[in-house]
Amino acid sequence: MTSQSDELLPWQWPEEVWRGKVEQVRAGRNLKPARWKNGARCAVALSFDVDHETNELRDGGKSVGRLSWGQYGNRVGVPRILDLLKRQDIPASFFVPAVTALLYPEEQRRIIGAGHEIGLHGWIHEVNTAVPPENERELHLRSADTLEKVTGVRPVGMRTPSWDFSDVTLAIERELGLLYDSSLFADDDPYEIVEKGEPTGIVELPVEWIRDDAPYLSMNRFQALRPYTPPEAVFDIFRREFEGAYAEGGLFLLTMHPHVITYRSRFWILEELVRLAKAKGDCWFATHAEIAAYVKDEAGI
Repeated sequence: MTSQSDELLPWQWPEEVWRGKVEQVRAGRNLKPARWKNGARCAVALSFDVDHETNELRDGGKSVGRLSWGQYGNRVGVPRILDLLKRQDIPASFFVPAVTALLYPEEQRRIIGAGHEIGLHGWIHEVNTAVPPENERELHLRSADTLEKVTGVRPVGMRTPSWDFSDVTLAIERELGLLYDSSLFADDDPYEIVEKGEPTGIVELPVEWIRDDAPYLSMNRFQALRPYTPPEAVFDIFRREFEGAYAEGGLFLLTMHPHVITYRSRFWILEELVRLAKAKGDCWFATHAEIAAYVKDEAGI
């Protein structure tokens, strides 16, 4: 059903329309603790969006070449990542579309078995705002059931595919009883999500495109999207983000993709960031779920 406001141009909207859009999902109280777990100065949250073939499947699955690029994430990317995490004895969070989990169930069980977290990342990496609300709800609920069936662990957090957050996504997250979301941008540090003025109890672990490997290093030969930033520059950006988080006693959250970051000429970026953070001596490496639970407990939510 089309509302009257949908027929108006934005400059014609009455105040209740534009104000309602802004206030639907907002950042509430800042949840950065005075100190992180065990007295750490900075929390480091490494995350990997395990999209694999779903990037191409979402768009119709027409390119065998791009499907094979997704398979690289399984054959080379995830094993290379898990090996590094094991050598450095640090945990991480993996956000997995349900179709990825069905294609590679053993991969997901290996991730969970190594002590890492798996979170929700849509069904087939769909764009939430392009899916009717009732279908979005069904897909998220089906995805949660699928990941639990594959791994034996019910996900407690969500990162929406492409960080695309629709008008109903938060309501679905509340229905799922999630601990946290990691799809929004309103701060550098954790905050509580507010819906229409009501605190939800859901922790937001905010993301940013500048702390994501894909915008710098992705490639589509039929579009203008080309890797334009050399690995040294990507490392410098990530390093400065980390140093800033450390100086402020905040959260450093990095988003990466197994089919992007793990090439031989790039993987050193992650290895060097881990080395740098460890050298500080007071950084807490944790999963997103651990960080969300900690800040929620510290805030008494």
